[in-house]
Amino acid sequence: MVILTTSSTSIAVGTEFKPEVPPVIGKVSIVNDNIFDLSDPAEDRALYRFANRVHLTTKKDVIRQQLLFRPGDEFSQQALDESERILRTNRYIQDVTVKAVDGPDGAVNVEVETSDVWTLMPKIALSRSGGQNKTGIGIKEMNLLGTGMAVEMLYKSDVDRDSLRLKFADRNVRGSWYALRAQYADNSDGSSGLLVIEKPFYSLRSTAAHGIIVENDDRVESRYQRGEITDQFRHEKQYRELYIGTSAGLVDGWSRRLVVGFASDRRRFSAVPQSEYNSSIIPESRDLKYPFFAYELLQDKYEKSKNYDQISRTEDRFVGTRINARVGLSSPIFSSDRDAVILNLNAQTGLGNSDSNSLLLSTAFGTRWERGGTKNLLLDVGARFYRRQSDHRMFFASMSATLGSDLDGEQQIWLGGSNGLRGYPLRYQSGDRRVLLTLEQRFYTDWYPFRLFRMGAAVFFDAGRAWSSRSEGNDVNPILRDVGFGLRIGSTRSGTGRMTHIDFAFPLDGDSGIENVQFLIQTRKGF
Repeated sequence: MVILTTSSTSIAVGTEFKPEVPPVIGKVSIVNDNIFDLSDPAEDRALYRFANRVHLTTKKDVIRQQLLFRPGDEFSQQALDESERILRTNRYIQDVTVKAVDGPDGAVNVEVETSDVWTLMPKIALSRSGGQNKTGIGIKEMNLLGTGMAVEMLYKSDVDRDSLRLKFADRNVRGSWYALRAQYADNSDGSSGLLVIEKPFYSLRSTAAHGIIVENDDRVESRYQRGEITDQFRHEKQYRELYIGTSAGLVDGWSRRLVVGFASDRRRFSAVPQSEYNSSIIPESRDLKYPFFAYELLQDKYEKSKNYDQISRTEDRFVGTRINARVGLSSPIFSSDRDAVILNLNAQTGLGNSDSNSLLLSTAFGTRWERGGTKNLLLDVGARFYRRQSDHRMFFASMSATLGSDLDGEQQIWLGGSNGLRGYPLRYQSGDRRVLLTLEQRFYTDWYPFRLFRMGAAVFFDAGRAWSSRSEGNDVNPILRDVGFGLRIGSTRSGTGRMTHIDFAFPLDGDSGIENVQFLIQTRKGF
């Protein structure tokens, strides 16, 4: 055998040269565990065994369809990580692990393990915020026969209206990436309906998307001041949208997407007959029809963590950069009632990491440019800061500000007990400006009652103000503050995916008519 030698390489003549090739995926095995782990003595109980027996676990094909890889594909750790995140967004799955293991002949086998939650939920809801109660009763199944489809029937009553709602959703129609959402609500003040059929950009690697949206809504809107209704009007909305999008997929850690479409947004406003509230100002009706162009830039930057906005549950925190811009051109050519340029911009970025300090910054901007200048200009900016103190303690702070200018009549900016100022009545202040500061010390415990609930607690301080730029003087709507404490109860075995907040908030300002303590019970997505 002859050896040929160069300055950098030696090749044996007569020996086949095999360049290094990426490994391929071999076998993909799926293990979908039931709700309770009966191999754990703490869960090997009669009630838990019964729950496992009557529960239909998610079908393996439903899990397999949502994976971004197949046997024979080139191995990609990014595809495994994103598949894990996609599966974890399903409310019928408690947690997911997707890992690679060595296979024969240099292939990489992939093991996917999921655990289910209880998804048939009789809904008996009672919540209170801002001095107002909200009740509901119904039934919801979030994983019908293990297929991933969700159906719901719910009757609810709150300060705005009574409503009977029917809802259906399937994120993977017939094992595809097409999604279907349909809902209808018969309300005491009107009705609403929504139909969405789309194939979205389901992954950072997606190269195409398209869809259609149809929405109708007829309701009575109320204006508030000091927590009391001051005015009412009827709002009828008809919205239609058709879009198609394209992308090169994930390139150098970024996904860039271009979307074109056509939208129709019709709004009609009128007085409410026989209303006890005088409709002194009726918003101007409008009919906008326009083609639009959108561009999205999305970074592949996520972190897995626990004890941030959930308790002892894996969280996929987006800490990268996302920018989404959309421009629409309304014209009588398209049967619109005016010429207008519709602008929308959303941006988000993250700094730091989950192990120490992290800061999430966001902004949203929207307006219409019509003759005479901008209309309905709305700017939101926000910052969320997390400081990890230990595995069981976190300091959290958030700051947000909203600026409105020449707002449409139905566009209202509120502040009160239901949206951040916990010590005060519902929609206590209103205007076209708002600022809100929240400071919160969070506590995460290992207490796991009945192996069903995760327990936490918080001590908080809120300060904020909503006011109108047309107000004379700064004492019309003063800065309001409150302090308080509360419990956080996370449900780990049900598909609600929500956390129950039980808070006691004490207002430090405001008029004498405000109660000395506000008792709140709410369900929220996070801590």
